[in-house]
Amino acid sequence: MEVEVSRPAFPHPSKATEILGDGTVSLSSQASEPSLSLARSAVQHTLNAPFTCSGVGLHTGVTVTIQVMPASANQGRYFVRTDLPDQPNIPAHITAVSQTMLSTELAAGEAQVRTVEHLLAALVAMGVDNARIEINGPEAPLLDGSAQEWAAAIAQVGVVAQSEGAPEWSVQTPVWIQDGDAFVAALPAPELHFTYGIDFDLPAIGNQWHSWSPVKEQSFAGSSSTFLQEIAPARTFGLAHQIEYLRSQGLIKGGSLDNALVCGAEGWVNPPLRFANEPARHKLLDLVGDLSLLGKIPTAHFLAYKASHQLHTRLARSLYETYLAEVED
Repeated sequence: MEVEVSRPAFPHPSKATEILGDGTVSLSSQASEPSLSLARSAVQHTLNAPFTCSGVGLHTGVTVTIQVMPASANQGRYFVRTDLPDQPNIPAHITAVSQTMLSTELAAGEAQVRTVEHLLAALVAMGVDNARIEINGPEAPLLDGSAQEWAAAIAQVGVVAQSEGAPEWSVQTPVWIQDGDAFVAALPAPELHFTYGIDFDLPAIGNQWHSWSPVKEQSFAGSSSTFLQEIAPARTFGLAHQIEYLRSQGLIKGGSLDNALVCGAEGWVNPPLRFANEPARHKLLDLVGDLSLLGKIPTAHFLAYKASHQLHTRLARSLYETYLAEVED
């Protein structure tokens, strides 16, 4: 729910790094316990063919069309505003985050694109490292409120390997971002894992959790089937008593019972749910999308509770700044 656009799509070791015998790259030869480490990885991937989706933006209410296309190695995932003069590029990178009010917005100069988290989650979880995303409006379409249509479209066109390698990095020391009782953390772990908890004062939601591990090999490669089945179908949700206020603030102009779950004191307004804990799964989906702004999501156990796009992106920025500090040491 800070704009510098010249960063590379993937972290790369600097001349100060040291490649060890086991393939691990130490990011800090002077520190006894580096915060991050890099490891050799498989090649990068892009789409086998383009695909197109159209729909209404959640907050703007504007109907937009997106064409997601293959991109060259090391280009990363990036948006192109085809409706604006000179068709500016907006990188899907943490350095391009401009605001996080009820969605994640990216910007490059005067060009913005909002509510990018569902599409980006689908791309990273389906193993797409490089993609050109052409969009003719200011906000990605919400579709049915989940990442299901995005993921299905990616699965349909397929993903192909590229010649360039994609180094993976891992968290070596815990990183915590907290605001009151809400937090998000990156904890050292042998494989990539996500755990998300939420707590709402509504009986139909209450306290619920969900955990998901993409694969065992510290990578998203091969995780598409579990993402399609367990995470992508989870829809965004809202609280009935907040709707009028949000609309008065110029938000959720495109929201409806067709693209969002709505919960009130008496229960869900538009059941049935796809999962008993669908709201927690959707928050996990948002976290994956926001962490995709790192280019490659580092191997860690990402643990969140009552968090938000703001906390997600603060964690991503902290990890990225730590990476830069250590490779430039």
